[in-house]
Amino acid sequence: MSQTIERLHFDETLLNDNILDALWDMHFDLCTPIQEACIDHIIEGHDIMGVAQTGTGKTAAYLLPVLSLLDDGGYPEDAVNCLIMAPTRELAQQIDQAMQGFSYYLDGISSVAVYGGNDGSRYDQEVEALRKGASVIIATPGRLISHMQMGNLDLSRLSFFILDEADRMLDMGFSDDILAIAKNIGVNPKTGVKGPVKCQTIMFSATMPDNINRLANTLLHNPINVKIAVSKPAEKIQQSAYLCHAPFKIKILQHLYKEGFVPESGQPYELKRAIIFSGKKQRVKEINRTLQQMKVNCGAMHSDLTQAERDDIMYRFKAGNIDVLVATDIVARGIDIDDIQMVINYDVPRDVEDYIHRIGRTARAERDGVAITLVSEDDVMYFRKIEKFLEKTITKNQLPDGCGETIDYTKAQKPGNGRNKKYYKRNGSRSNNRNNDKHKQSRNQSRNQKPKHNKNT
Repeated sequence: MSQTIERLHFDETLLNDNILDALWDMHFDLCTPIQEACIDHIIEGHDIMGVAQTGTGKTAAYLLPVLSLLDDGGYPEDAVNCLIMAPTRELAQQIDQAMQGFSYYLDGISSVAVYGGNDGSRYDQEVEALRKGASVIIATPGRLISHMQMGNLDLSRLSFFILDEADRMLDMGFSDDILAIAKNIGVNPKTGVKGPVKCQTIMFSATMPDNINRLANTLLHNPINVKIAVSKPAEKIQQSAYLCHAPFKIKILQHLYKEGFVPESGQPYELKRAIIFSGKKQRVKEINRTLQQMKVNCGAMHSDLTQAERDDIMYRFKAGNIDVLVATDIVARGIDIDDIQMVINYDVPRDVEDYIHRIGRTARAERDGVAITLVSEDDVMYFRKIEKFLEKTITKNQLPDGCGETIDYTKAQKPGNGRNKKYYKRNGSRSNNRNNDKHKQSRNQSRNQKPKHNKNT
């Protein structure tokens, strides 16, 4: 007999009435597990180390209690009271949008999102907001460091320091920036003297590797540790995979575009309202170019685009003016669209959480959806880990005609060793193949021709 788990209502937490009124207007009634575990602890003044994946409601888990505290008063009106760090522009924008809704009934609480990729006028607006002392700053590390170096930012009276998706920020190389920002908290920028202000620190991460542990030990003081288990994908997502050699992945995309895809349910899907994910921006560009040559109505989202270009691509995709979006993992975290029919993993993500996040873009709002993963030799080990976590064997599709042979899924090779040299040579996929014996012979001759070093000279 299954047991029904009672979820906490927001009005049973310590949130103040103004926040509860905003939540009522937004039709938010019940806390998610991460919100239930964090809200009251944050209001009580504890540091938090939260481990939770994207989509669990962690943004509200820290925003709601912080806004409630700021609204209750006792914080300086002319100072930056809360600093929220995010790894990407898209996440910073998403947090800022949530902030606008949650703070609807709050007077005197201002916020500004600070991130790169903007024009000069946007930078000037950021400078003005920072110098006047916006209540809440939502920023990417690189842009905030730039403002700090220009003397635009005073963190001497900061009360809340929040790191969202801390593992992503470390993966992107922002570790030194985060530590530099943390070092300036409580420091008067004019005198360089650190005051007695106590800053409450809150960290969220999807994973808890050693580097996150070290960062938490450096920044947090007697934190309450909250860990929410990674949830399984929605049952409505029909997952399957093609086991193929890497050079044939693009041919499988061509097949899906021309013929569509018919999963076990029998319902056909076309390559429309689809997202294709890849972990590398260069590959995203290549996939997008190839699809455009095939006359596919597509667009690419990656970190080399300006903010205006990203906003334009996302607007056109949401409006249905683009059928297929090709995106990297980092940029894709800002995607929140309900009518995605198909997700294609061009390569297998290295973390289970990233896989769950990717395929979770489809089958939303009670809709059905399909998730297809292209698994090459380098991907086998990671895909088997995904199946182990899901406790299921994902359906393996038969390769279309002309897409080579199925790879051996029983052998999990180390990443980087998956390229079968005999296979590439046999199929002529490498234009720069060289005869290994001749190469070795030439190399040895070159070595013999070099003058030997005389120890006595």
